[in-house]
Amino acid sequence: MYSQIDSNKRKSFFLIAIFIIVVVALGWFFGELIGGYGYKGLIIALLISWLMVLFSYYRGDKVALWSAGAKEIQKNDNPFVWRLIENLCITAGLPMPRVYIIPDAALNAFATGRDPKHASIALTAGIIDALEKPELEGVIAHELSHVKNYDIRIMTIVIVLAGTLALLADFFLRSRFWGFGRRRDRDDGGLGVILLIAGIILAILAPIAANLIQLAISRKREFLADASGALLTRYPQGLANALAKISTHSNIRRASGATAHLYIANPFAGSGKFLGKLFSTHPPIEERIAALQGMEKNI
Repeated sequence: MYSQIDSNKRKSFFLIAIFIIVVVALGWFFGELIGGYGYKGLIIALLISWLMVLFSYYRGDKVALWSAGAKEIQKNDNPFVWRLIENLCITAGLPMPRVYIIPDAALNAFATGRDPKHASIALTAGIIDALEKPELEGVIAHELSHVKNYDIRIMTIVIVLAGTLALLADFFLRSRFWGFGRRRDRDDGGLGVILLIAGIILAILAPIAANLIQLAISRKREFLADASGALLTRYPQGLANALAKISTHSNIRRASGATAHLYIANPFAGSGKFLGKLFSTHPPIEERIAALQGMEKNI
């Protein structure tokens, strides 16, 4: 567990470094293509990358909660949920996170934040109503495992960084559509055309690369959080039963592609199809349930 925590911390900084390098390179490349302002574009991209890194680190969790429509609650608003989280935090040796309710009938939940001292857990109204106490404890333990393992830091950072890459790519494509840089293409002749083609390819591949990063980060961590959560409650079947129920109604109205990897289950419809499974941010629920049932025999 401690090894995984250290690994997540290292990967967070590695991800930030890669993001800065990619954004700076794209800034120079796009600036050069649009009007021969390569170095000015590089400086602008460097500023943007640092601002977005700082924003994603300190405010990325607020973006995730806002995009989900989550509302913060206090103990008096829902004592049952509050005590479940509080008791599990005591067991796990974690500080009490901020608690949010998502006004949605779907069955889903997520955790976010930059570290255990600045963590938040959001549960849909539907999951609170539909699950039995041991099942809801399993879900909360899963999310607290994301907090303890520092998954929340790297998963939250990805939201803003991936979105920034997509915005840069969209800006470049729109600038080409409206004619910026076309004279530059004519002046450079064949080289301008080659750079233009390369720029379009980069603009298309950047968001795809961001999505692949989300997939790589999320899938393995879901299995780890399932196992850690089951060890916390000492009842793997509780989370297994919860996942079985969640699989029937996990679609969140306000979920987005940038935040999908945060949820305990894929928040989009159609994830059961072949392509849905291939590009899903989550492993198939059937595999997660089987793994938990295997743990049941050893606890």
